[in-house]
Amino acid sequence: MSLLLRPAFASPQLHLRVAAKLHSARSCSTFNVTGYMPEAAAFPGVRDYPGLRDLSVQHPERFWGILGRERLAWITPFHTVSDCDLTQGRVRWFEGGQLNVSVNCIDRHVHMSPDKVALIWERDEPGAHVKITYRQLLEVTCRLANTLKRQGVRKGDRVVIYMPASPIAVASMLACARIGAVHTVVFAGFSAEALANRIQDAQSETVITTNQALRGGRVIELKKTVDQAVKLCPSIKRVLIAMRTENKVPMSNIDIPLEEEMMKEEAVCDPVAMESEDMLFLLYTSGSTGKPKGVVHTQAGYLLYTSLTHKYVFDYHDGDVFGCVADIGWITGHSYVVYGPLCNGGTTVLFESTPVYPNPGRYWETVERLKINHFYCAPTAIRLLLKYGDTWVKSHDRSSLKTLGTVGEPINSEAWNWYYKVVGDGRCPVLDTWWQTETGGICISPHPAGRDAKIVPAMAMRPFFGIDPVLVDDQGRRLEGNKVSGSLCIAKPWPGMARTIYNDHDRFVDTYFKAYPNHFFTGDGAHRSEEGYYQIIGRLDDVINISGHRLGTAEIEGAVNQHQVVAESAAIGCAHEVKGEGSYVFIVLKDGINISEDTIDKELKDIVSQKIAKYAAPDHIQIVKRLPKTRSGKIMRRVLRKIVENKIDELGDLTTLDDHVAVEEIVAGREKILEKEAKN
Repeated sequence: MSLLLRPAFASPQLHLRVAAKLHSARSCSTFNVTGYMPEAAAFPGVRDYPGLRDLSVQHPERFWGILGRERLAWITPFHTVSDCDLTQGRVRWFEGGQLNVSVNCIDRHVHMSPDKVALIWERDEPGAHVKITYRQLLEVTCRLANTLKRQGVRKGDRVVIYMPASPIAVASMLACARIGAVHTVVFAGFSAEALANRIQDAQSETVITTNQALRGGRVIELKKTVDQAVKLCPSIKRVLIAMRTENKVPMSNIDIPLEEEMMKEEAVCDPVAMESEDMLFLLYTSGSTGKPKGVVHTQAGYLLYTSLTHKYVFDYHDGDVFGCVADIGWITGHSYVVYGPLCNGGTTVLFESTPVYPNPGRYWETVERLKINHFYCAPTAIRLLLKYGDTWVKSHDRSSLKTLGTVGEPINSEAWNWYYKVVGDGRCPVLDTWWQTETGGICISPHPAGRDAKIVPAMAMRPFFGIDPVLVDDQGRRLEGNKVSGSLCIAKPWPGMARTIYNDHDRFVDTYFKAYPNHFFTGDGAHRSEEGYYQIIGRLDDVINISGHRLGTAEIEGAVNQHQVVAESAAIGCAHEVKGEGSYVFIVLKDGINISEDTIDKELKDIVSQKIAKYAAPDHIQIVKRLPKTRSGKIMRRVLRKIVENKIDELGDLTTLDDHVAVEEIVAGREKILEKEAKN
């Protein structure tokens, strides 16, 4: 039977060979009631959030050096806390130190509490959850690591993981970390072509997948998608397949039945000593160009930052059940389903299903059954469930909840208030967290200022330790004082931030450090309130935030332009009642083309779904005769945005517009669409 369908191997007493090598590390889940954090004794006279944050910004080497030594288990201690130069995009932390991330996430907890539950796998069918202890997770990870080594995977190799949320997926990530391979998890909803693009960029030889996936009661043919992708990737030498269902799939000469091979391996695997700045994983994220970029995160700094934010943003205590329902294919799944909770010795939920399967009460039934204490999801899900009313929530016991969080995009006030009053019964703090794939972990959040700290609805509010946010105007000047808005930058490096873009450091520097020298440019706009709190306004570049997932407009346009009748296109973001933001695509047809609007609408949505993913399909498509451009040929996207927002009186300066008739035609076409929608 598949490892995915039973708790795990029956585990004998394990011999932890590495234990003697580890420097002692105090428990990361013990809260010292006499101080703000367990390590507070190292900061004499500093006990509250303002004091600790000031110290972390003004004396980062002291602050992070103490936390690095206290919270992580080292094989070799580090000798240099940081060596950073943001003008060059150089970010290095804890140099000279050696550790192993899997040891920090599993072994040291097995040494203390082997039978503590590490993972609760909430499978697609409600009520069919599976609990995996730290001892069991260690054994599965070691067997999988030994399997990878026997198949030829070595330190530094990139391993693509294309799997649903499951214990075997987590073990795959940790097994890579154990042997020093670099994992890149690809969201299991991406198309074969999108998967192939990531395999090619990572120059990977290995894919780990499942025969099928189950989501919302539907069977998804993951192996079939991988087979299509592999045809485009001659670098692939092996595909390891775990069995999520009992259904057999065609096997080729490079396909390997994962669980069968794992059963042949020992349950002990010596961890590789990794340098602090060795790569831990690649994660692909969209940018303002058509090519997704492989963001690189390394070992020690990322792990320290995710564990610290998990602990203090959510006020996580030993024994709590942490329920982040994000997919492991996104950074939220990496940081707050896997690495942060496991480094802290916590119990973390793996959610395989959807918020409305088998009914809109799924989240809250899961909270009741698993006794979840901290619940973390996207505003998209909250807006969706709000539409179904209060009954689905109130029919389930949510008394176990202590904290509610949102991630991926700013949450609107209506959704925030419903989440707080209905889901949390007005007693659970709601944390609107702001961060990105590139930041590694939460950067701005109402906590860690303490459970009694003021929370302003729908506002991220306070920077985390070590985060020094600044607002900058269009001329690059720092905006001082409060009640100001500008481009959100971060003035100082922090351990969790990305190190580079895989094989393209110049792009890394150009994207994040060139616009505002010696600052990290987030690409978001923000407002600093009269009280000094931060509110995120939204993206400033050509990136759309769809259900919390960033998607470059160039990616959508690249897919749309592949249709044989499309001469040119322009994609922009538009308001969406549930997703927060959707995409609105303007297309220019080639001369002499006669095609119905319904046909082109369906075909373009199908193309984008096939080339990228179903969630990327345009919400609206408008055929236009021409696009508004400057005399130099640049598309005036701000004009298109104002037209879609029905703000015709706010089009702004049009002196550089090459053809004013183009705007008039688009406005007229948009008005016809609105009239048609109103009738329907």
